[in-house]
Amino acid sequence: MANVIDVLKCKCPNCKKGKMYSELGNLLLFRAPKMNAICNECSFKFEKEPGFFFGAMFVSYALVAVEMIASVVLFKFILDFSYISVVFVAITTAILLSTINFRISRSIWIYMFYSND
Repeated sequence: MANVIDVLKCKCPNCKKGKMYSELGNLLLFRAPKMNAICNECSFKFEKEPGFFFGAMFVSYALVAVEMIASVVLFKFILDFSYISVVFVAITTAILLSTINFRISRSIWIYMFYSND
């Protein structure tokens, strides 16, 4: 359970204290999250090799799919919104959560390949 919280908080997989991101980003100001190259606490290198986070795009895709399915279920089947309203809500949800998905997907990806060697 502690690892899940560390992933969601984007903590360093090595020391669990340092932050992976120096800036969280802001969608409304068109700022992407800025990731640290190394951990400020333990000097753990986050990007193991060039292109390491390419696979995080697939994790991000899965997160967006889950979010959109959840919003469709909630707004169509539970709250009985019209189909066009549901599409609008699902797209808005995906856009508003894009910077969060970016951070969380990279955090999940790095934790998937982390080992205590």
